[in-house]
Amino acid sequence: MKELVQKQRRFFNTGTTMNIRFRVQALEKLKRCIQNHEKEILCALQKDLGKSSFESYMSEIGLVLSEISYMQKHIYKFAKAKTVHTPLAQFPSRSFVKPAPYGVVLIMSPWNYPFLLTIEPLVDALAAGNTVILKPSAYSAYTSKVLSKMIKECFDERYVAVVSGGRAENIGLLEQHFDYIFFTGSQNVGKQVMKKASEFLTPVTLELGGKSPCIVDKSANIKLSVKRIVFGKYLNCGQTCVAPDYIYCHRSVKDKFLKELKKQIQRQYGVHPLENNAYGKIINKKHFERVLSLIDPNKVVYGGNFDKSALKIEPTVLDHVTFADKVMQEEIFGPVLPILTYDHIEEVVQNLHTMPKPLALYLFTKDKSIVRKVTTRCIFGGGCINDTIIHLATSEMAFGGVGESGMGNYHGKAGFDTFTHEKSMVDKKIWLDLPMRYQPYKKRYYKMLRGILK
Repeated sequence: MKELVQKQRRFFNTGTTMNIRFRVQALEKLKRCIQNHEKEILCALQKDLGKSSFESYMSEIGLVLSEISYMQKHIYKFAKAKTVHTPLAQFPSRSFVKPAPYGVVLIMSPWNYPFLLTIEPLVDALAAGNTVILKPSAYSAYTSKVLSKMIKECFDERYVAVVSGGRAENIGLLEQHFDYIFFTGSQNVGKQVMKKASEFLTPVTLELGGKSPCIVDKSANIKLSVKRIVFGKYLNCGQTCVAPDYIYCHRSVKDKFLKELKKQIQRQYGVHPLENNAYGKIINKKHFERVLSLIDPNKVVYGGNFDKSALKIEPTVLDHVTFADKVMQEEIFGPVLPILTYDHIEEVVQNLHTMPKPLALYLFTKDKSIVRKVTTRCIFGGGCINDTIIHLATSEMAFGGVGESGMGNYHGKAGFDTFTHEKSMVDKKIWLDLPMRYQPYKKRYYKMLRGILK
């Protein structure tokens, strides 16, 4: 691993990746490679997570191709030096900001969206001019194998390389000196990544998770709200970092909400979801057992059945849940939806202030005053009003967490900026040199200086 990092550093130091045309060609090569291997990617995602081709393209491949197209369109503008205002005290000169890549980047990706969350940050890092080492998850073994094959076909390992393996390989990579680390995964592993990065003073982006609340106000359009909540919660069998973790429902509409929730689950996943080939599975036995342990049989009002051999758990709804219940002590990351109730929106705001900052927040309401209150006073990574998870499906907005749910962001321009250091530069002219800054300081310049610097 040390040799691989050094090999990439030597290649970076040649200046090859500084050329914008080189970066554009690399992105085009990656796009063609993805298109050529699309069937293999879809097959791997089906084996790892039980995803249908439609879901895999919608939530992984399509988003990556969209990000590549966006970068190809905007990269010349993003990489261009930008002139900024120069203070009068620095006359005559030109001030400008020059984007520059960090160098050798490590991207560590998770198993829940193994293609998207490996390749999308790669796109941003390459557009910014870095070399990259990818470390996909060992849990999503089929997708990781396809990724390794694709990258070897597409790039020289001096430029982009894949390191396969599990915990030992993760630890080995984190012992190396990188110029930037981009990590997506759990909070516990994120802490380890940050600790290791601190030994080299390496900057990091941490895309983590948390318990993302979904607030349903009494003014909400219940039928449409439930339709969108069911989509966001049970997509990828609930294994989505921005999935609604729990429902915080106004007491007056809870019964109506629950009734519609049961109808909508059946409408989207059928009466027997475990037999639905388009409904995914839990990644492995360890996580299957963990999710099952969060289900209190006494509080199940819908679903609750499972197929251990297929690692499938039905879309499940829990009622009469409190913040003291086990299901509320950790991020669920599975197809289990607890329902909590509230009476006043101020109660919701105050409770959220006492909890770790979530990656996402969703609010269903027609009341604009409630929208203003929640979006202004609650701290969270991002979210939607009257929908779920779609805020991450655009290159025009940054995506990332805050506090316990992460630091830093990416997508589009924000992704380019994440993997870029901006050099602040002053080009001082030599045809005039004002004497006031040099010693010995003279009183006649003091008043002039105070007039300029105020």
